[in-house]
Amino acid sequence: MKNDEANVIAASTLIIFRDADDGPPELLMVERSAKMVFAAGAAVFPGGRVDEGDYIYADALNSGLERDEAAARIGAIRETLEEAGLAMGIEGVSDQNQIEQARSALHDGKTIGDICDSFGWKLNLDALTPWSRWRPPAFEIKRIFDTRFYIVNAGKDDHLAKVDATENRILFWASAHEVLRRADLSPSEGEKNEAVHIIFPTRRNLERLAQFDNYEATKKHALEYPAAMVKTYTEKRDDGMYLCIPDGHGYPVIEEAFEQAKRG
Repeated sequence: MKNDEANVIAASTLIIFRDADDGPPELLMVERSAKMVFAAGAAVFPGGRVDEGDYIYADALNSGLERDEAAARIGAIRETLEEAGLAMGIEGVSDQNQIEQARSALHDGKTIGDICDSFGWKLNLDALTPWSRWRPPAFEIKRIFDTRFYIVNAGKDDHLAKVDATENRILFWASAHEVLRRADLSPSEGEKNEAVHIIFPTRRNLERLAQFDNYEATKKHALEYPAAMVKTYTEKRDDGMYLCIPDGHGYPVIEEAFEQAKRG
């Protein structure tokens, strides 16, 4: 399959920080349904493909951002609302009931623009800070996802995240270190259902996030490394094949043995 633009699907992901009572901030993770074609059963950050309605709303908002960038941020906000019931980057939300109504409307096919107009909400796209942008090699999957990652701070609020029970089956808050620890457990280790499965991009991002003790330090780091495209590639060595990413994007680990790397 040729790695051309006609085969590329735009997607976006939101890495949500929440202050913990003690220790580093927690991140919201959702575990995808085992029936999903991509990353089945994996723990990932909320997100998904950018819809046509996101581009239409990006045009209407005239945010000053490049069109694809604005649409990707809108998509990350919409997907988070739909998957986790969290209104990140949305201003004017009066109560949890509004969020549930909006979520149901999204499931029924309404666009994020329709919903914002209905409730009088405004999107604050500047609340999202670009973190990274990933594109896998064409041979890996039938569909090539060009995924933009953003970070956002939920602060100390007790956000009522709730699984949607369609694309994902459970969600949980945990520090980057804790998710990595659970990912290294075998299914028989630790407490019941403690082990999680994470794919190569999620692991690399968690390792990068684990370098920092708070959101502000993470954001400062993100601004030092503009979210240029991270293109994964394979490299054959004497001891086997490796899945790699280029250096210079802020990642402390840039390679993993191919047979160990979990892919979508």
